[in-house]
Amino acid sequence: MADNSLLSRLDGIDARFEEVSTLITDPAVIADMKRYVRLTKEYKELEKLLSTTRRYRTMLANIEEAREVLDTESDDELRAMAKEELDEATAALPVLEEEIKLLLIPADPEDGKNAILEIRGGTGGDEAAIFAGDLAKMYMKYCESKGWNVSITSMSEGAAGGYKEIVMAVSGEGVYGTLKYESGVHRVQRVPATETQGRVHTSAATVAVLPEAEAFDVEINEGEIKWDTFRSGGAGGQNVNKVESGVRLRYMWRNPNTGETEEILIECTETRDQPKNKERALSRLRTFIYDKEHQKYIDDIASRRKTMVSTGDRSAKIRTYNYPQGRITDHRINYTIYNLQAFVDGDIQDCIDHLIIAENAEKLKASEL
Repeated sequence: MADNSLLSRLDGIDARFEEVSTLITDPAVIADMKRYVRLTKEYKELEKLLSTTRRYRTMLANIEEAREVLDTESDDELRAMAKEELDEATAALPVLEEEIKLLLIPADPEDGKNAILEIRGGTGGDEAAIFAGDLAKMYMKYCESKGWNVSITSMSEGAAGGYKEIVMAVSGEGVYGTLKYESGVHRVQRVPATETQGRVHTSAATVAVLPEAEAFDVEINEGEIKWDTFRSGGAGGQNVNKVESGVRLRYMWRNPNTGETEEILIECTETRDQPKNKERALSRLRTFIYDKEHQKYIDDIASRRKTMVSTGDRSAKIRTYNYPQGRITDHRINYTIYNLQAFVDGDIQDCIDHLIIAENAEKLKASEL
């Protein structure tokens, strides 16, 4: 049977879609960038919901038609065809209803954004930095498999390899909505390369995923930004060491939530092109301020901030990488698999899919659909 409450929720979808379609062509709306972007996103969401709703209503009509044939027809061949169609549609209907219910739940408006991915070595010294490097490689390979672009905006290498800290900008379709599940403390259990006695050590690294702010998300007085340039260190040929391509940004910012003023310091040495480094430093500044200004909103989203821990403490772990057993365990959903090598080589989609399913189940329960 059709879900009457679901049908009532779908009333007005066509009218709202037509209204939004008209609004996004209005010059006044186009001139208001924030409103235009918000309506464009709503248009895409409504378009998908409308298409699914039409399939749903067609399926309901087919079911009623098949039942009518079974009630009125005496021809065995027609009755057999109607029975087959009824069985197929009845079996497919609950799946389509679940799809519509998920589409009716308001999506996180930031899911479609690019992301800033920050990885820091936590508890465990040199081994934690090495593990942070392993995680960075894992995410780079995963992003490559998704066709996303990854650029390193800053990094601090560990003494024995890996990174004390690495920050990457990831761009592509639906980046933040996918990578946000990786935020939290990742724990590794293995014999470190620095261990001479063959003992298994436990180390940790933190992963933080933030939605990248767009230019119109925050207001920055660029005239108040203080810029410094410096020579980038490290390998890369003569240009890296002799040309002042590295940039340092200083900005005094007043937090509207606390009223306090703080200095934001950002460095970018990603490219040998100073203007490009300035552009990327500005992007990081926008993301930093956006994240701070929307802290209250962000705190309300359990899938993000409750697992974003900055200390690297073992007690806040979300996932364990156990090398002796070849095991990966995600503690949030009791997900365990024994293909560790493939996982750290970037094959993490199955785990993310399970996390998405778990979150959707919670959303459906909360929405009482």
